[in-house]
Amino acid sequence: MRRINGTALIIAALVVTVGALAFPVWSYADRSGTGQANLNASTVATQWGPLSAADRDLLVKVRLAGLWELPAGQQAIERAPSQAIKEAGDHLIVGHTDLDRRARDVAAKLGVELPNQPTEQQQGWLRELSAATGQEYERKFANLLRNAHGKVFSAIAQVRHTTRNALIRQLASDANQTVLDHITMLEATGMVDFDAIANEAAGNATASPSGPPAPDGNLPPAPAPAQPTGDVTVTSQPSPGAPGTVNTNRPEVPPAG
Repeated sequence: MRRINGTALIIAALVVTVGALAFPVWSYADRSGTGQANLNASTVATQWGPLSAADRDLLVKVRLAGLWELPAGQQAIERAPSQAIKEAGDHLIVGHTDLDRRARDVAAKLGVELPNQPTEQQQGWLRELSAATGQEYERKFANLLRNAHGKVFSAIAQVRHTTRNALIRQLASDANQTVLDHITMLEATGMVDFDAIANEAAGNATASPSGPPAPDGNLPPAPAPAQPTGDVTVTSQPSPGAPGTVNTNRPEVPPAG
């Protein structure tokens, strides 16, 4: 009898162990502390689709960008010695005036509170620009604004990829066009320090780079072009507009209903 009980205990322990190992991974999706649980906890329902914390954060980021980049653009027009910096400032004013209007409209529909002052860091950047003159001012302007736009560019792309809210999706599309236009104009000044940007990004990276091996001086085989087969008629254009232009005639925010 003792042998039978001992064997039964061993078998039961093995069954429990195997069951634990085989427990489906998806069953953890709704447990506290998981990404799925955090998403569900921070998301509210709206008539335009679920609104997540990341969606709301994008709204705030767009608003904050306008609160410091628009006055920075105005200052550039008033103070910059070179025409290239003045033109970049012009694009900052036009782009953020338009984008801020869209963000405020979306926030009002979704009931999201927006800030009315730049962050302390952004105010510090404005003070840094105000204290500079001449070429030092132009270099600071080009690099502070280019770095800020580059960082928010990736954040916009992530929200555009993952949002389930139609209003946020449209705002992310609008912001993507505006930010890329500003990046293009800032780079056109010829004063952006790309080495500094690359080194900062490398210092914050957590994964090793991947890709083909470094060139060895020999030309690789030419790749075949990616193109349709047969006789296909197409009508679309490869991009929405010429580089360095901002399209302010974009779709308006969808109405309620």
